[in-house]
Amino acid sequence: MFMDISSEMIHALLPIYMVSVLGTSAVAVGLIEGIAEATASITKLFSGALSDWLGRRKLLAAIGYGLAAITKPVFPVAPDLSWLVAARFIDRIGKGIRGAPRDALVADLAPPELRGASFGLRQSLDTVGAFAGPLLAIGLMWLTGNHFHFVFWAAVVPALVSVGVLLFAVREPDRPPGTRQARMPLQREELRRLGPAYWWVIAIATMFTLARFSEAFLILRAQSIGLPVTLVPIVLVLMSFAYSISAYPIGVLADRMDRVTILLLGMALLVLADLGLAFTTTLLGVGVGVMLWGLHMGFTQGLFATLVADSAPASLRGTAFGMFNLVTGLAMFLASLIAGVFWDTAGPEGTFLAGAGFASLTIIGLIAFGGRLR
Repeated sequence: MFMDISSEMIHALLPIYMVSVLGTSAVAVGLIEGIAEATASITKLFSGALSDWLGRRKLLAAIGYGLAAITKPVFPVAPDLSWLVAARFIDRIGKGIRGAPRDALVADLAPPELRGASFGLRQSLDTVGAFAGPLLAIGLMWLTGNHFHFVFWAAVVPALVSVGVLLFAVREPDRPPGTRQARMPLQREELRRLGPAYWWVIAIATMFTLARFSEAFLILRAQSIGLPVTLVPIVLVLMSFAYSISAYPIGVLADRMDRVTILLLGMALLVLADLGLAFTTTLLGVGVGVMLWGLHMGFTQGLFATLVADSAPASLRGTAFGMFNLVTGLAMFLASLIAGVFWDTAGPEGTFLAGAGFASLTIIGLIAFGGRLR
């Protein structure tokens, strides 16, 4: 939660800062966001496998959070785009190092019958930080007269708090007796142990990810309708609020009912969000579309983490989460790049209509193959 507060204070303003202050194009924003997320995803694969090999998760999570924290001061002192790209790149490496071990740690700590609720709670706390960060950014931008650098400096504090919480308040559980330790997690023999159900989760999650793109384009859409720069972070506040209030209840629900149905509802929400954002001409319409986008995230992201944890052997959970994040991260890179091209060639309407089309195809695929997840 604290790291998300820090990150979102910066990321809520970064697309506008790049476009309006540094003169970056929308394609470049999509490319930078896509590369950043793909970098994190590739790193997650190796950090997850390493956590399985070591049999320990907390050390790698601490390194990842620490690396992200020390990059935060780069944003306020960056003289040009190359510095921002480098800081974003290193920050995402930190995210990649911590991501899979942290998720595997949650799975190790959570009782199996409460796994959906546990990942829903984790997503909710993440997104509490994700809307608290933009709210702080709005307040600080208003108090300082749109002083980007002051907000970026303020974001350093919660990042350091995050590292402290992990180091001093989180306990790593002992490995259950009789659990087989993965020797070389990325070898074919070990990957084969993940099983067909896991790979179907990967395939369907990839389809989902191709149907959406970076939230940076939600911010750009709001600005295109006329939202003042000072209020731009409200976009992520609305999205994260909808995400946070839905993720935990949906996680609880996922422990009790059919998960494919929940995924279908989540993708239908994305179609509605894309259509609304494509055709709206008012800030109210943008707000509704952004809220629907956040609800779609609450319906799907924690549920996918639960499916990964359920389908992977305990000794390979780090590798399983790493592979999941690698594949979906590459899909996110492609989706964000395509969105940037559509934005510069067909405008905001074309971007979100294309997203609705991809999401509709994903619904068809989930209806056809979703039975493999049951």
